[in-house]
Amino acid sequence: MNEQAPHWEQWVRKIALVIGRLALGYLFFTQLFWKMPPTFGCPADFAFTTANEEGRLVRTQGLCDWIGVEAVWAERPRRFFVANLDNQGPPEMFVDVSWLVRLNGLFITNVVMPNIRWFGYLIWLSEAWIFASLFFGLFSRLGALVAIGISAQLMIGLAGITSPYEWEWSYHLMVVLSILMFAFAPGRIWGIDAWLRPRLQTAAARNRLARLLCWLT
Repeated sequence: MNEQAPHWEQWVRKIALVIGRLALGYLFFTQLFWKMPPTFGCPADFAFTTANEEGRLVRTQGLCDWIGVEAVWAERPRRFFVANLDNQGPPEMFVDVSWLVRLNGLFITNVVMPNIRWFGYLIWLSEAWIFASLFFGLFSRLGALVAIGISAQLMIGLAGITSPYEWEWSYHLMVVLSILMFAFAPGRIWGIDAWLRPRLQTAAARNRLARLLCWLT
């Protein structure tokens, strides 16, 4: 349908999109300070959280704590989209994602943990970029793309675990909001992209890099 929306409805859409952009950017901003480089809040020996013989978590701190939590839970059954239809017995609807969680665990234990002293910078800088990109509307589609990757990894690693309790939908909704921001490139509304995009469009006709950058704004 090509029907033109009423003026007030166009404004509502713009305001909602800007609110979503600012909210997602600020969410990642709040997560920067407890894992600041160069230690990322980890203990001096970069010890990770583990589980004792009874299966209880032995917590450390900072980024090493949550990476360890993901590694421990990678060995345990996991379900997404759990719904208990009668609110009495066990969940009646769910998706078993244990296989996906195990793959994430292999990545965590074989790539992230052995290289935490530099991989921590990649994690921190990625989240800092998401904040800057979405909050200021600068290459907002690229910022949203990175947000999809970070949010999806956190969802696989932490959504729905019971110790510590992590409500699964907090992570699912992060992924959904990131996808929406990617689809609508919200920096084009009251963001730096609104100024930058027309200039990139002018150069796009003769420059491949400008075409790519234009798409990312």
